[in-house]
Amino acid sequence: MQFTRSAAGVRPVGSDDVDAPTRARVVRSILEAGPSTAAQLADRLELTPAAVRRHLDQLVEDGKLEHRQQRPGGARGRGRPARVFALTDTGREQFDQQYDTLAVQALRFLARTQGPEAVAEFARQRVSFIERDFAAVQDAEPELSPAEVLARVLTDEGYAAGVRGSPIGDQLCQQHCPVSHVASEFPQLCEAETEAISAVLGRHVQRLATIAHGDGVCTTCIPDLPPTGPTSSTDQNGASA
Repeated sequence: MQFTRSAAGVRPVGSDDVDAPTRARVVRSILEAGPSTAAQLADRLELTPAAVRRHLDQLVEDGKLEHRQQRPGGARGRGRPARVFALTDTGREQFDQQYDTLAVQALRFLARTQGPEAVAEFARQRVSFIERDFAAVQDAEPELSPAEVLARVLTDEGYAAGVRGSPIGDQLCQQHCPVSHVASEFPQLCEAETEAISAVLGRHVQRLATIAHGDGVCTTCIPDLPPTGPTSSTDQNGASA
């Protein structure tokens, strides 16, 4: 049998597969009950304290848990304060994926029972925040360009958006998409987002890349508006007006 060494000690190669269900129980218990000590987890999960500590050490090393000192006022006897273990953002991600699965199942049901237009209407409703918040941000921060206002609106909703220049205008870059896993099956979500962006900016925009399709970033081209003002024109006889 092969072994590997980590901060949690020496363990057989492949033991992660065997321990994964128990570690999932540890993480879910903390999700449901809040930050917990090893003793509390051992009691709830009916495991030995030594077994719980082994799993906790590995979960901390994996970045799914972090430990901190128990807050004063807890029921503690004499001696060193107990460590409590809490979920990190990485630890919560596995539960976010479950919500993605639920969303996909719900949209499949909606498409099957109500048709594709119902999915499109849901997608339009989901991105209604773009039009709702655009004017408010623009009024509050008039120094921002329209594209920068849009990036701020999207960032506030978890898209991590920014703007960079291009020879023909701006590019809106979204480094994160909260619904990318769902949008990979239901492109109506991306289409509704593009329509909303076009509507608030008052011009046609072009999606160049999306995370849902496997690209590293969602990129939307926002071309410059054509210049306004007096221009020469030609009348029907070919003379300049």
